[in-house]
Amino acid sequence: QVQLVESGGGLVQAGGSLRLSCAASGGTFSSYTMGWFRQAPGKEREFVALISWTGAGIYFADSVKGRFTISRDNAKNTVYLQMNSLKPEDTAIYYCAAERLRIGVGVSDFGSWGQGTQVTVSS
Repeated sequence: QVQLVESGGGLVQAGGSLRLSCAASGGTFSSYTMGWFRQAPGKEREFVALISWTGAGIYFADSVKGRFTISRDNAKNTVYLQMNSLKPEDTAIYYCAAERLRIGVGVSDFGSWGQGTQVTVSS
């Protein structure tokens, strides 16, 4: 399994932006679909965005469409989540996930997970 380390979280005011990064190691990065999920206190982990191993397939949750973008740099083994126009309801721990040569938007569709990075949006 690939190992994942997220970074870039923090505290931001509503309307602001953050860019999360997820560095992967221990696998052939270009073979992995990369996803971002989030979990707010008291809630289940939910899908945010994913990018397929080719980069051609990109999907977003309805709640973040038009505000978040996802990209990958295979040379750096890194996937990014650019978050703009942040809202207080975006506050959560954000997790990076990976799955080899498969696309799915469920938690169970991903076999490798990072430790998460906290994003807090103040109103």
